[in-house]
Amino acid sequence: MDAVLAFGLVILLFAILGSGVWIGLSLLAVGMIAMEFVSSRPVGDAMALTIWGATSSWTLTALPLFLWMGEILFRTRLTQNMFKGLAPWFNHLPGRLLHVNVIGCTIFAAISGSSAATCATIGRISLPELRQRGYPELLAVGTLAGAATLGLLIPPSIIMIVYGVAADVSIAKLFVAGIGPGLLLAGLFMGYIVVWSLFNKDKLPAADTDLKLGQKLYAARHLIPVVTLIALVLGSIYSGVATATEAAALGVLGALTLSGMERSLNWKSFSQGLAAACRVYCMIGLILAGAAFLTLAMGFVGLPRHLAEFIGAMELSPLVLVLCLMLFFLVLGCFLDGISMVVLTIGVLLPTVQAAGLDLIWFGVFVVLVVEVAQITPPVGLNLFVLQGLTGHQMIYLARAALPMFLLMLGAVLLIFFFPELVLWLPQNM
Repeated sequence: MDAVLAFGLVILLFAILGSGVWIGLSLLAVGMIAMEFVSSRPVGDAMALTIWGATSSWTLTALPLFLWMGEILFRTRLTQNMFKGLAPWFNHLPGRLLHVNVIGCTIFAAISGSSAATCATIGRISLPELRQRGYPELLAVGTLAGAATLGLLIPPSIIMIVYGVAADVSIAKLFVAGIGPGLLLAGLFMGYIVVWSLFNKDKLPAADTDLKLGQKLYAARHLIPVVTLIALVLGSIYSGVATATEAAALGVLGALTLSGMERSLNWKSFSQGLAAACRVYCMIGLILAGAAFLTLAMGFVGLPRHLAEFIGAMELSPLVLVLCLMLFFLVLGCFLDGISMVVLTIGVLLPTVQAAGLDLIWFGVFVVLVVEVAQITPPVGLNLFVLQGLTGHQMIYLARAALPMFLLMLGAVLLIFFFPELVLWLPQNM
């Protein structure tokens, strides 16, 4: 009976979501209906306590601060300067300026925490420049689509904060655990560009005038502000000087200082950045509150226990379990955004994951990596929507451009399974 009720609630949830109701309100509605069926506890009392507990977490304070930091930097000349500083160093590497897409996204990911923000910001700078110089559009768009997903994996990552709160694990350790896989992905993307370029030399424009080492170093001065900010945020976490929340506050202070030095900080940019960060956080907060209440309701229904028992009875090996979960998240990613996927599933999946002996820090990076893949899968691949707005290309074209990056990211998932030290070495040695 419990299984039938749980299945009915899942169908109801998708029906409400499909009708266009906000995700957070859909979760609250299904939770209310479930509580009415299975519990004599007053629904209003349970909802009030759960929502307060989910949204008043001190750890969660890092989320709006990192969002605000990204919004401040989005309104500066930081990205234009970053392109100027990077471009001279890739003149003779196969693929040349296409690597700026990957390196630029990797650097900006370390200060934005958002995949969509990374895609939009770097795309506005790099795509017009690459088009003007005659680089292949398909490869330029594809590498940007893949590399922008690093905004979720390389710390500070918004979705890692959400997972850390949901799974009750150290956000600082999650942040540090994401560095290795993030650099691995960036290396895979750059390796693909090199291999493609060696086989398609005739499709690339001629190299720019080579600069001397001194000129390259002089151009690299544009990277000093962003590297300093990354060192401030991640260095304070890794050294143990600051928690993730305190590092986020340092990041906001650093971003305000940078924008003030560039003279791009005025009342308009300050208020726009603050308002944009508040809007995004309110959306995420509503989803988190709804998910916390639905998790409570599903606990009364017994869905986590039944699911754990069902998977446990199948006696899957860790590899098969990971492959099944990867497929599950990829299918879910066709309908939901990354944060919704995490908050909807983590409470249900954690007992099964723990029973299989998977490390929760490792599992957090795995989830973020698979959610990254979902960012470039239609029809709800958020990065594809951003690129569609930037380029005007059809979704099919963008999905085809991103396909090689999609396959490389699936390969990275298998690599971190067979070599978990790629994820766990840094947090174990903090």
